Amino acid sequence: MKRWRTDGTAGRCLAAAALVVSLVGGQPQEARTEPKAPAAPTFSRAALDRIGDYVRSEVTAGKIPGAVLLIQQHGKPVYLECFGVRDPASSQPMTPDTIFQIYSMSKAVTSVAAMMLVDDGKLALDDPVSKYIRAFADAKVGVDLSDEAGQHPLKLEPLKRPITIRDLLRHTSGITYGFFGETAVQKLYANPRLYAGDFDNAEFADRIATLPLADQPATRWNYSHSTDVLGRVVEVVSGQTLFQFEKQRLFDPLGMSETAYYVADEAKWPRIAQPFPIDRFRVAGIGDPTVPRRWESGGAGLVSTAADYARFLQMLLNGGELDGKRYLKPETVALMTSDQIGPETRIIHDPFYFPGPSSGFGLGFAVRTSPPPNTTWPLGEYRWDGAGGSFYFVDPQDDLLVVFMVQAPTQGGRIQLALKTIMYEALGKGLRND
Repeated sequence: MKRWRTDGTAGRCLAAAALVVSLVGGQPQEARTEPKAPAAPTFSRAALDRIGDYVRSEVTAGKIPGAVLLIQQHGKPVYLECFGVRDPASSQPMTPDTIFQIYSMSKAVTSVAAMMLVDDGKLALDDPVSKYIRAFADAKVGVDLSDEAGQHPLKLEPLKRPITIRDLLRHTSGITYGFFGETAVQKLYANPRLYAGDFDNAEFADRIATLPLADQPATRWNYSHSTDVLGRVVEVVSGQTLFQFEKQRLFDPLGMSETAYYVADEAKWPRIAQPFPIDRFRVAGIGDPTVPRRWESGGAGLVSTAADYARFLQMLLNGGELDGKRYLKPETVALMTSDQIGPETRIIHDPFYFPGPSSGFGLGFAVRTSPPPNTTWPLGEYRWDGAGGSFYFVDPQDDLLVVFMVQAPTQGGRIQLALKTIMYEALGKGLRND
C-alpha cells in the first residue's frame, strides 16, 4: 500500500484552521447563568502532541489516507489538525474544509429535527407512526418458522401495539437493516429492489412499511432504517422536504453551509474525501455524493465538514443553544442524551448491539451508562459514528466534544477506541492502576 508523506501538511492545515475557528466555536458554557461546576481537566500541549502523533502514525503506516481531528472544550477549539491527503489519487492534502460522507452521523441531525417538532408541539413521542405514514397501519411482525431446508414460509403476526415516534428514535421499532444478520427478515431488507430507482423519502418509507418487522415494537434494540422513516415523519409534519426543514431550522442558523445530501456545487467536488480503493464500503442506496438524488436519507445521507458538525454538537453540549439562539429546550437535550432502553424497560439488546456493553441508547445517540473495565471514563458521554469511519463524541462532564473525520470504512472503530483511550489518559481518566 502506498504511503503518503505528510511533511508540511499539518502546518498548512493549521494555518487554514485559523479561518474556521471562529465559525466552529460557540458561546462557552461559562456564559450561562447556572452555577459553575468544578473546573474540568484540560489537555496539555504534550497530550495534544501525543494525540496528533497517533493519527500521523496511522497515515504513515498506510492505514488511512488522511483525516481531520477537532477537539473542542469549553466552547473553543483546543486542537484542529489535518493529516495526510483527502484523495489518494490526486495526493491533494487534507484541509479543514474537506467534505466527508458522514453516513450514520446523519442520524443525530434527523433526531434533532424531529425533537424540534416535539418542542414545537407538532409531534409527540408516543404518537403512532401510522398517524403520519398510513402504510404503517398494516405493519406485521415476521416470525421465521423455517426448518433447515427452509420449507416453512415466514409467519406474519399483527402488532401488539403501534410503532411510535419514540421507537423510531431509539431503534426499538422492529424495523431492521439488511447489511448484518442472517434472519429471514433481515434478508428481505437486503433486497436491492428496496433501493431501486430514483425514489424520495415518501416512497422509501412506504417500501419499508411493506416489509415485516423483525420484532414487536419496544421489545428489542435493533439498528435500522428507523431514522429514515423518522425523516419522512419530519417531512409530513413540517410540510417541507427533510433538507428544506433542516436547512431552515438547523443548517442556515448554525452556519453549516457545507452540510447537505449531496454536493451540488462542482467547484467543491475536489474537496470531497476519498478512501483507498481497497477500502471502499457501499451503503445501500447511498452512492456518489456529487450525483443528485431524491432520497434524502435521514439515516445515512448527509455530507459535512468537521467544522459544520462541531457547530451542531456544540449546540447540543450547550443544552440546545448556540450564539444566543435556542434550537432545543434544555430538558429535550437531556432526554435525548439519557438512556431510554435501560433494564426497567425490559428492552432486549440485539446480538449486534453496536453501543457496546457499557452504554445504553437515548433518542438518537449511544449514551455511556458505566465506565469500561479498568477506566474512569465519564458517564453521560453520548456519541455515534458512520460507515465511512468518521465519529464524534460529546462529554458533558468535561465540557468536551470531539469530531474525527476520515474516509476509511474498515479503520474507524479501531481508531475511535485508541483516540478516546489516549484522550482520557491525558485527562487523568484512563486505565486505573489499582
